[in-house]
This record gives sequence, C-alpha cells and structure tokens, in this order.
Amino acid sequence: MQVQVVDYRAPDAPERFARSLHETGFGVLTHHPIQQALVEQIYAEWLKFFDSAEKHDYAFSPEKQDGWFSTAISETAKGFSQKDIKEYYHLYPWGRIPPALKADAMQYYREANTLAAELLAWVEAHTPAEIAQHYSQPLSRMIEGSDKTLLRVLRYPPLTGTEPPGALRAAPHGDINLLTLLPAANEPGLQVQDKTGAWCDVPCDFGTLVINIGDMLAEASRGYYPSTQHRVVNPTGAAARKSRVSLPLFLHPRDDVVLSERYTAGSYLDERLRELGVKS
Repeated sequence: MQVQVVDYRAPDAPERFARSLHETGFGVLTHHPIQQALVEQIYAEWLKFFDSAEKHDYAFSPEKQDGWFSTAISETAKGFSQKDIKEYYHLYPWGRIPPALKADAMQYYREANTLAAELLAWVEAHTPAEIAQHYSQPLSRMIEGSDKTLLRVLRYPPLTGTEPPGALRAAPHGDINLLTLLPAANEPGLQVQDKTGAWCDVPCDFGTLVINIGDMLAEASRGYYPSTQHRVVNPTGAAARKSRVSLPLFLHPRDDVVLSERYTAGSYLDERLRELGVKS
C-alpha cells in the first residue's frame, strides 16, 4: 500500500489528500502549518511530567474522560485481552491541565483544530455526490460547537522485558472519531494494515503530519472513507530503552450529530469507550 505524501501548499493538495484517504484511510502532509518547534517543546515538557509524581494528582475522571490514564488502566483494543503498553493524558479546553503545561498545549490544540477543520472541508469538497447525500449535515457543520475534540499526549514507556506475551505499545485498532491528526512521533513504530492484511510502516520523518480516517467518518460515509487498522509495534535493541511520545488530535462531532441509521456520535462514542474498558 502506498500512503500518499502530499505537499500542503500544492494547488491539487485537497484532491490528492482526499483520494489517499479514500484509497488507504491515511494521508501524509508535508509543509503544513503546525510548528515543529512547538511539537518538540510539548514532547520535552510532557516527558518530564510523565516521569514525575505530579501526574497522580490528575488521575483520569471516568465521567469526564479527562486527565492522566496510567499503564494499569490503559486501553484494551477491541478483540484483544492485553492492555496496550502506554500511558496518556486527555486534554480538553474545559478539562484539567497542569498549569505549567497549559499554554503550549492549548496553543497546539487551537492550531491543530484549525487545520483539522480545514482538512475535513477538503474531504467534504471531494466526497462524491452519491456518498455525500448520506451525510445528515455537511461534515464541516458536524464539528461546530463540539466540545469533544480531544488532544491526547501519549507516552509509550521504555520496555523492560517483563511485558505480558503478545502485549504491544498499541494493538491493532481503528480510531473512534472523524479525523485524527498526528505529528511525527519522536520514535518510529506506527504501522497501517493494507487491504491484503500486510502491515506497512507509516513515514515518520519529523515535520510530516499523518492523518487517518476514524470510525465515525467511515460510518457516515458508508465506508467510502475507510477507518484503517493501525498499530504501534514494540521496538528492539537500543530503541526499546527509549520512551516514544506522540500527540494525536481526535476531531469529534457534537454528540447529537446523526452518523447513520444506527448511531449518533454520542451513542457511538459511549459504545466504543465501554469496549475499550475505560467507561462502565
């Protein structure tokens, strides 16, 4: 599978990007407006936070789904029995954020959310009419007023060799939301599954931005935009002794948005959070 690498500045970028999402569920942007220096600063700041005792003061809220999720309560991917080898922090503008980390995180949230909305408009503009007729409202309108768009700061800790057999940093899964934006992590490991079932490495050059389709957009588009399975594999050798940090933004519609005859965005999210074991 060839994930399309698209120059954000190119005149045909919207069409090529939407085509890549349709064909593979993924797209990679270069020369995008997200500031690399800001991303690197956030990685450094949050690595210190995850290595500190302060994180325990922000233990996650089952009701609000914000705060710090430890490795002990990390997600278990649908269809898997082992928890992922990761810890993470859920950031919302209305949620709890460590004061020293708030300014940079919220600047990134605003910039990434603005870009995500633009990319969703690209997808909307290049959706065939026979598919777009199934949208309950224009895609760009689905996110207006949403308070569910989530910034997750992820840390995959160094491996110790005592991990349960079969456990991965992130087991194969599809994202829940409309679109996910992911700046290149500080270490490789992200793979996407192609139509034959083979796993392919996703480009992770610093400065690239990886975008993938989430299950909600797959549901709303009747599968025209596929939510492709992806995973983060465990490194070997010296890389296994390093933390891996990533910063996905999950673009979510309002809860009341109708995705299909089966689901609203709210009912779909509740179902998936229960499957992941982070909501009762």
